[in-house]
Formats: sequence, structure tokens, C-alpha cells
Amino acid sequence: MGGQVSASGNFQSCGTNADWMSALCPLLWDVPLHHLSIPGSHDTMTYCLDKKSPIAQSQSRLLQLLGKVLPCITRPFVLKWSTTQVLGVTEQLDAGVRYLDLRVAHLPEGSENNLHFVHMVYTTALVEDTLTEISEWLESHPQEVVILACRDFDGLTDNLHEYLVACINNIFGDMLCPRGEVPTLNQLWTRGQQVILSYEEASVVSRHRELWPGIPYWWGDQVKPQELIHYLEHMKRCGRPGGLFVAGINLTENLTYILAHPSESLEKMTLPNLPYLRAWVREQCPGPGVRCTNIIAGDFIGADTFVSDVIRLNDKLLRC
Repeated sequence: MGGQVSASGNFQSCGTNADWMSALCPLLWDVPLHHLSIPGSHDTMTYCLDKKSPIAQSQSRLLQLLGKVLPCITRPFVLKWSTTQVLGVTEQLDAGVRYLDLRVAHLPEGSENNLHFVHMVYTTALVEDTLTEISEWLESHPQEVVILACRDFDGLTDNLHEYLVACINNIFGDMLCPRGEVPTLNQLWTRGQQVILSYEEASVVSRHRELWPGIPYWWGDQVKPQELIHYLEHMKRCGRPGGLFVAGINLTENLTYILAHPSESLEKMTLPNLPYLRAWVREQCPGPGVRCTNIIAGDFIGADTFVSDVIRLNDKLLRC
């Protein structure tokens, strides 16, 4: 089960987890989603960052200036530290990912309603096209459920927010689960719903019942895996949130590390540490307990057995 990465760094996605939710033990079909173990991808859309993109408006003015004055140097450098995924969104879904981290932005030089994704630079993919791709995948997998976390909204005006919500409704329609108590798989299947969409803009959520508030994300902001695990264990001791939440096992570079390793990339920094992070994942347990995990999101889906490891944690619920 799950993807693997060869010595040459070729990421792979197999389809053995494409329908893992419907393949769960029937005893788990009545467990609320926030008590299940669900694999996710951090910065889902960075596999298609645009090599010709300007630096995002949310970045420092110095970095934006360097991107304009020295684009041939700045852009490749930014790209290799911004890319967190290699597999496309359909490949990630086929691999078993069910939480997608979607950082939405409006490209300043783009047309009025063209929305992209962003992580320091903008993607080639448009938001509307990507949501349509997800919807088409769901139609082919009618018992799978996805949690879409729309975040950041760099450069979005009120009108663009309303345009985005209209796109969401047009594309997903009755697939959307209105906010309320966190549902079970059985409840969603009965209603024909497959999408929980969180939206990190409270004023917009208040106007649209089909949107859920932002999902808490435990982000350690650490270079070293030991310090990241220390942070996650601290958060567990503080107690899990009441609803859906994410534990991020993604490492984060800082300027000191980048300057000390100018020839590296986020991928080169992350891959050697995946076995250590995977060992922590395998020790986790879903469920209602204060120290239980829920969604676990990582970088470079397909590089190892991360997705399958997260899915297998659900077996622990059968032993309770």
C-alpha cells in the first residue's frame, strides 16, 4: 500500500488507497470524521508552481524586489524551497489523501476573476479548474469524502471572495456538507455529500452555511524533525481541539538553514527525515481522547508509506 520513492527520487502513486474510506471496517462508518485518522497533504498545489511567476505580494518587499531585478537567480531559488509536493491533485487523491491544503490567491497581473494557488510564488493551475478536477474525481469515487481547506486568500477582495464561493457552489453543488456537527461516513453517504469545505475568512463563512470555519493546523515551524515532534507532543499534552484538526509533520526551512545549505532544497531537507517522522505517525491513535490525532498532513506525498500509515491508525479504534 502507498507510494514509494526510488533512489533516483521518482515519486509514485498507486491506486490501492483510492477507495480506502469505503473499505474501512463497517464499525467505523458511524465514527465522526474528527475521530478518524485521515491523511492530508501540506501545501497541496505546490507541484505546479509557475517558474515565471512573480514573487507573491504576501512576501517581503526585499524578496519581491529581488524577484524583479534578478529573476533568473531569485525565482529558481524560491521555487526549490517552496515546492512541497510532486504528485498532482488527482494522484494525491488516488494515493489516499483526503485533506487538501489550498492556499488561494489573486495574481495581480492576471485577469479580474482568475484565481490561482500560492506558496511564495503562484501556480500555473487555476482554482476553478482544480476544484472541477476534484469534483470529477469524487464522481468516480462516490463513497470517498474530502476535506478542502481554503486559506490565505492573498489579494482577494470581497467581490473575489463571493466569486470564489459561487464557483464552489457551482462545481460541488449537493456534494457540499453544510456546517454543523461533524458527520460520520454513513451520514454523508446517506445524504450524498462528499465535501467538507473550510474557509479561513470568518465574515464569508457567516454568510454561507455551506462553508465550515477554518480547521486548526498544528504547524511546528521547525527545521529539525526532533524539534517538530517535540512541538507536536506539546500540543497533544495541551489537548486536541473539539472538531476537525490537523497535525502537520512538515519541516520548515529558515534563512539560517538556507544560507548554510545553498545547494539544497526543501525536498533534499525533508526526504532523509521521513523515516523519523513516519515512526512518530505510527505511534499515534485516533479517537475522542484529548491526546488523540485526527488529520495528519505531510509533504512529498508518494515518497514513502505515510498515507497508508495514517490510514492504518484507524485499526486501533477497533481495539478500544
